[in-house]
Amino acid sequence: MNGLNQMRELISSFTRLREEEWQQFSKLLLQKSFPKGSYLCKEGQVEHYIFFLVKGATRNYFLKDGKEFTVDFQFEGDMVTAYYSFITRQPSMIAIQAVEDIEAILIPYQLLQDFYQEFHSGERIGRLIAEFHYKKRLEREMDLLSTTAEDRYRQLMDRNPELIRNTSVKHLSTYLGIQPESLSRIRKLYSGN
Repeated sequence: MNGLNQMRELISSFTRLREEEWQQFSKLLLQKSFPKGSYLCKEGQVEHYIFFLVKGATRNYFLKDGKEFTVDFQFEGDMVTAYYSFITRQPSMIAIQAVEDIEAILIPYQLLQDFYQEFHSGERIGRLIAEFHYKKRLEREMDLLSTTAEDRYRQLMDRNPELIRNTSVKHLSTYLGIQPESLSRIRKLYSGN
C-alpha cells in the first residue's frame, strides 16, 4: 500500500471524506525523505507540519540542564508533530529526530487551515487529530504512573522490536523514566541472558 493510501486509511478511521474532499486535500500534501539522525523539527523552531510516517521511526525529546529526555517514539503509520508549537505558532519545546530513515507525507499548517475553511469535514479532521494527540498523551502519562518499566519496555518491543534493540540505553531509559542500569537489567531479561 502506498503512503497516500495508508494516510487516507488513517484519516478514514477518524471520519469519512468524500472523494472531492480527499482529492482537494491530498493534492497539496508534500512527500519528503529524512535520513536517520536528521530533524523533522528542532527545539526553538516553529512547527509547520504534521508528518505521517510512511516508513521509519522518530523520537521526541527535550533538553534540560544539558540532558536529553525522550518523551515519545513514533513508528510507521503514526502521525507526529510538535503539536503545541503547530497549533500555537510558538517555538517548539521539543525536537523530533529521525531514529531510522524516514519517508513521510507532510500536512502543511496552512493547508490544514485552508481545508478547515473550505470543508466542514476539515474541521472535524482537525478536531479528531487533536483528540488523538490528547488521548495518546494521556495514555502515556497514565502508563508512567501505573505500569512498570518492564511493561512499558515490552509495549515498545511489541511495536518495533528491532528499533528498540538498537536504540541507545540513554534514549530508552529517559523515555521509560528509569536509570540506564535498570534498563540494562530489563534488556537482559528480554534477551534471555
